[in-house]
Amino acid sequence: MQPRIRKVAVLGSGVMGSAIAAHFANAGIPSLVLDIVPPDLSDAERADPRARNRLVDGAVKALLKFKPSPLYTADRLALIRTGNFEDDLPRIAEADWIIEVVKEDPAVKELVLRNAAPHVRDGAWLSSNTSGLSLAAMSAVLPAGLRPRFFGSHFFNPPRYMTLLEMIPTADTDPDVLAAAAAFSEAVLGKGIVTGKDTPNFVANRVGVHAMMVTMRVMQEMGLTVEEIDALTGPGVGRPKTATLQLADLVGMGTFVHVADNVHRTAEGDEARDVFDAPPFLRAMVAKGLLGRKSGAGFYRMQKTADGGREFLTLDLEALEYRAKAKARFSEVEAAKSVDDLPARLRQLV
Repeated sequence: MQPRIRKVAVLGSGVMGSAIAAHFANAGIPSLVLDIVPPDLSDAERADPRARNRLVDGAVKALLKFKPSPLYTADRLALIRTGNFEDDLPRIAEADWIIEVVKEDPAVKELVLRNAAPHVRDGAWLSSNTSGLSLAAMSAVLPAGLRPRFFGSHFFNPPRYMTLLEMIPTADTDPDVLAAAAAFSEAVLGKGIVTGKDTPNFVANRVGVHAMMVTMRVMQEMGLTVEEIDALTGPGVGRPKTATLQLADLVGMGTFVHVADNVHRTAEGDEARDVFDAPPFLRAMVAKGLLGRKSGAGFYRMQKTADGGREFLTLDLEALEYRAKAKARFSEVEAAKSVDDLPARLRQLV
């Protein structure tokens, strides 16, 4: 029988947390989104509920400005309520599914889960949206009675548009709980479920980041530009228009490097481990705040022109400065685009 999820709680209101709440709202399911109290409040502000919820309220209101929109319609925003970890954590007892979506840091996640555990009602699910940290370590901080209802639920950005949802059990996860969560997510949230093992970065990020890292190494070895790499690894070879480096901008450079570092640090038996060692230019981009779309600049940057239009600039990886975007065309790729059958197109290119 289809499980009934009447309300969810989302712990963390960053880009993913707020967008996950938005997608539940799209399905008609109300949510409570919690985040930290701003650390820089004055004494007077600390007594003001509006000031205490400033971060989470701002994140939820920003959903109306996202493009593409995470909401089916603007009125869905009314299904999202807000609060903060200090004042409102007991309210998660109303939820049937609590999803942790805080910073991708083991210590932070374990602290939030430990604090949330006493308020998770009997029968409710608790999951983490981690993209690849150890779920066994997170489960270990929970009471024994809650561990069978804990699992990984890795949504992909943006949740409204990305079908994939990775579900990761721990050794203690009740198989019936995982099956029920998967059935609900397929039927109500429209997700396609991949069940993975609790290994560094699970399935999608392990495979995807490996492919992107290999591509970036080839880019350096061959002296290719940002435009050339995306021209070679986009629709012409059966991939989305985001190709490789536009996808990195969408994911966010900080997240991308963190995922790579996590595999490089923890996957000691992986023969491809060294591929995940982030190249210096990526670390320099993070240090300069060139984080991708979330910061307004990554491998690409959009700026307004004098006539009110828009133009895209691309990053020179040697100077880490922006220049006018050049057209990258390869006659072999252009010729292959006329071949509709993807396997035949790839054979022609190879």
